[in-house]
Amino acid sequence: MAMRPLVAAGFALLALSLGACQDGSMGGGVPLRALAPVPPKTLALMAQKGMSQSDPILIRAYKREAEMEVWKRGTNGQYALLKTFPICRWSGQLGPKTKQGDRQAPEGFYTVTPGQMNPNSSYYLSFDTGYPNAYDRANGRTGNYIMVHGTCSSSGCFAMTDESMGEIYALARDSFAGGQRAFQFQSYPFRMTAANIAKFRNDPNAPFWKNLKEGSDYFEALRDEPRVGLCGTKYVFGGADAAAGSCTPRVEPQVAEKRERDNREIADLIAKGTPATRLVYDDGSQNPVFRGQQTPANTLTFASLGKAPPEPELPYDPKDYAQHKLGDVSRPESLAAGEREIEVDAKGRPVMMAAVAPIPTKAAAANLARKGTAPAAKPEPVVAEPAKPARVMVADAEGDPAAYKKLFGNVFSNGAPATPATDAATVPAVAAAEPIAAKPAPKHAPAKAAHAAPAPAKGGKPDEEKAAKPVHKTASAAATASPKTTGSTTPKNSPTPKD
Repeated sequence: MAMRPLVAAGFALLALSLGACQDGSMGGGVPLRALAPVPPKTLALMAQKGMSQSDPILIRAYKREAEMEVWKRGTNGQYALLKTFPICRWSGQLGPKTKQGDRQAPEGFYTVTPGQMNPNSSYYLSFDTGYPNAYDRANGRTGNYIMVHGTCSSSGCFAMTDESMGEIYALARDSFAGGQRAFQFQSYPFRMTAANIAKFRNDPNAPFWKNLKEGSDYFEALRDEPRVGLCGTKYVFGGADAAAGSCTPRVEPQVAEKRERDNREIADLIAKGTPATRLVYDDGSQNPVFRGQQTPANTLTFASLGKAPPEPELPYDPKDYAQHKLGDVSRPESLAAGEREIEVDAKGRPVMMAAVAPIPTKAAAANLARKGTAPAAKPEPVVAEPAKPARVMVADAEGDPAAYKKLFGNVFSNGAPATPATDAATVPAVAAAEPIAAKPAPKHAPAKAAHAAPAPAKGGKPDEEKAAKPVHKTASAAATASPKTTGSTTPKNSPTPKD
């Protein structure tokens, strides 16, 4: 009886190898790494939580936190969190993938079937997220073959390290062997908390993220997989009526209560003065456990706004993941910059905080010039509460509306996703921003960035769509690609598989 799950898993893997794209490894057969069992520690964790290897799974990914959760459904029909894995690398900016070659990791609700599992990936092991789904196609989004895979190199994917990917692959494999036909993959820009929704309310992606939160609320309130439908160009979530495409699916009382509670908290946070912010990356990020420590604050272009909350207790031991072999890490120079949290106004334009210095009048300045000496400074009275700093706009929309775009490149372009130009940095260095805050330019003088983002290369290949096809290669060239490439990590001599 103990051998039956292993035998079933073997037959399932044979079926997977026939349906998945091949890259020639192991002569087209199933490599031993795809047959590796779930680690003993994880099996013990399952037993502790009352789970079995064959129970269905559901996976949730969060970009900003760089974490991926594996949930399992129990006999009561509800999902419980099994394990959280730190993400070694994701690329692009917060926001959905919209077009082929934009280096964006997708955001949304996706379905992963056995045929999307790739045991022969050159990125150790992988599975296709299912991008683009019906929602993506309805919104004109392009691209394909966006994967969750091993290594630590990304050009639109979620790179997990070989060790983590081997474990995630085994968990999915055993669930398929237990009869699960497909598992849901939920991808978010960040955890869908009221605090995050309030902070990022002026981001151009805010309406899309609120739509994603509806599905997140359903899962978190009921611990059940939401049925996903499409109403025009929006997601709808719920039960069978949502799956059938109803634009007004029934909302369960627990879900409605959570949404109402969160909306009250969001309104309260905004009323208390929570600044609206955006996050900017050079090219994505990774979980700090793979860097050994957080990026020092003095390396950031802008300091994070407000007092940082206390660090939460991690659901994993950093020491375990600090020992993972990362191989070639894509664009390490972009990781060194970290994220920049920038306050923005209602139109999404960046706002900088600068202390106000007293400016003498022209008459006083002329009087001092005639005397040749400055009067002795009178002692300043003690002020119980410091004056609030003034908000200085990076660019005056009436004077030079394009100045803030020059400063931040494509990150703040209207109507376009918050993504960098391919192989081009979109955030200027600290030196570009400091003079603006210390000494604002005249109204009609355009603000100059320290360096302009170069134009996208012509004739380049798409990035992750081919880099992460089930025909993968090692990510050795990702960090040294020339400015004229698009970050593709597809080997030159590898065959081009078709889905």
